[in-house]
Amino acid sequence: ERQLLESGGGSVQAGGSLTLSCTASGITVDGHEMAWYRKAPGHECELVSTMYSDGSTHYADSVKGRFTISRDNAKNTMYLQMNSLKSEDTAVYWCAADPISCGEAHPSGWWGQGTQVTVSS
Repeated sequence: ERQLLESGGGSVQAGGSLTLSCTASGITVDGHEMAWYRKAPGHECELVSTMYSDGSTHYADSVKGRFTISRDNAKNTMYLQMNSLKSEDTAVYWCAADPISCGEAHPSGWWGQGTQVTVSS
């Protein structure tokens, strides 16, 4: 059974840092396109960052230079290191494997259940 389990969300003050984890089972993080999405109240779902199976990465302009996506193949876990957090980073964050769009994945993929990140100014 495929599963993606996010952890690491919480509340932090602006300027602080958090690291989100996405532990996979039933799939391997290095064998799929892995991504972090987020949705803030009143905003559309946003693709935050992607790591491809070859290790290349992509970031939304809104997080470039502040967020870092990585993976630990031995732990079958993907991470999102978030630094210099801003109030506008407040959202529910999801990890996804082989995503098509927010909430949708290719048959080979899956979505996690989401974790809340709240940044107070």
